[in-house]
Amino acid sequence: MTVRTRFAPSPTGYLHIGGVRTALFNWLFARRHGGQFILRIDDTDTARNRAEAVKPILDGFAWLGLTWDEGPTPDGSGASFGPHAPYFQSQRQDKYRAAAMRLLEQGKAYPDYTTPEEQEQRRELAQRLRQPYVHRGSHRDHDPADNVRLYRERPAPLLLKVPLGRIVRFHDHVRGTVEVSTDTIRDPVLLRAPDEQGHCRAVYAFATVVDDIDFRITHVIRAEEHLTNTPVQILIYEALGATPPEFAHIPLVNYKGEKMSKRKLPPLTADEIARLKACGWTEEELRRRDDLNIATVAYYRELGYLPAALINYLVRLGWSLDDSSEYIPLEVALQHFSLERVTKAPANFDEKKLYWLQGEYMKRVPAAEKVERGLPYLRRAGLVSDPLPEHQRQRLLQIVEAAGERIKLFSDLVQFAAPLLRHDPAYDPAAVEKALRPATELLRSFRSVLAAAEPFDAPTLENALRTFAPEKAAHKALVAATRVAVTGVTVGFGLYETLAILGKEEVLRRIDLALTLCDNPALAGRS
Repeated sequence: MTVRTRFAPSPTGYLHIGGVRTALFNWLFARRHGGQFILRIDDTDTARNRAEAVKPILDGFAWLGLTWDEGPTPDGSGASFGPHAPYFQSQRQDKYRAAAMRLLEQGKAYPDYTTPEEQEQRRELAQRLRQPYVHRGSHRDHDPADNVRLYRERPAPLLLKVPLGRIVRFHDHVRGTVEVSTDTIRDPVLLRAPDEQGHCRAVYAFATVVDDIDFRITHVIRAEEHLTNTPVQILIYEALGATPPEFAHIPLVNYKGEKMSKRKLPPLTADEIARLKACGWTEEELRRRDDLNIATVAYYRELGYLPAALINYLVRLGWSLDDSSEYIPLEVALQHFSLERVTKAPANFDEKKLYWLQGEYMKRVPAAEKVERGLPYLRRAGLVSDPLPEHQRQRLLQIVEAAGERIKLFSDLVQFAAPLLRHDPAYDPAAVEKALRPATELLRSFRSVLAAAEPFDAPTLENALRTFAPEKAAHKALVAATRVAVTGVTVGFGLYETLAILGKEEVLRRIDLALTLCDNPALAGRS
């Protein structure tokens, strides 16, 4: 048997972290067993789904490296590739209707003409009898031939005739043995009543089963919220004469104690907005981009996370290699992934741990690659030209090497490079008042020391400053004042590396500018 798994996102405009984690588990399981991973677009919800939202989902999968063996073409055109095409549920409605009609003709399904008033009366009666209300439609026990004729004359919701007095029993790879009495299962809708165009569209649970049969899916790996759908879907498999696949219902992804819901995304925090603004986004652009959120893949891609780091973190959301490993490269996960090590308890999304993992992966990225992948952020911020002159590239390499492990995201290059790439420092008024203005005369005297320093490299400059200001208080004040004078801010990588990268001529020019501005009361308004 060839293992075949699938993931079926809805085109709502973004790729959700919880959904990607589910897709990843399906992908890993298929690849681990030499099988195939199928991508299907579940676009039956016409009210919420948007055709233009498919491309961002496909782009997200491509960015993460989660390739699919069958499904939509990567260009997002609405075309499909694979032996069971199409892979869009909106393009497969005829298959669903044909399958439903077979069940109707076989007496396994029936049209339901029960009115809302009749349903309410039955519900009230069940309440008075202190019994659960389990809906059975009005034509459930009518002659199948009569139901076929009536349905063709007057289409209505088409329901599955759930067999009574049975126990649906199945083994779940995560949850264990699950048993449900069919007496507690309402007759599920297979096809809805005709819409305004006269089309009877399949509901999600039915369409999914028809597709999984057609696509020969062997393992359904999905979030535990779908566990309650499984007994109904098993009955649909049986009615269609198919053997159900194996099931594994993986834990939900929680965020701050609540389900990380796709339909209720947490708002961006001030810190998250600041991060995106540092990447060059404006307030107006952020308002238009509802996919930039801590619960979406696009957010991490935009900030400059490595796909490998995000994949590593998602692997750990509900699965463990052992009881301690956090750093699990994809090739290691591929060798060891199994459903037996998937946990039952909800997985808690911790952005701090993800950020730490990102830092671990960034340690392995060469400086030249950090520069190259940081260029889009620098260009968006207007700090470098395109094409990039060689002297700017060399300066960026120096900045990256000096910043070292402080650069955890590719977008961090903006923060560290901006003070050195701008023609004039953007002086922070608070930094000027706190660090620069009180040490103006000390800095003025130190300028002559810098002017005489040879060679103008980090070790020489450090020695010069320590010799000039040996006392701890003076040394600390001079370091802070010099940093603000040449960069405009109080934070950054090593001061001596900063001075060496800027070069003597530029350092002296910036110190002169700072000293001149320090004597100007309008300094606070300058940037």
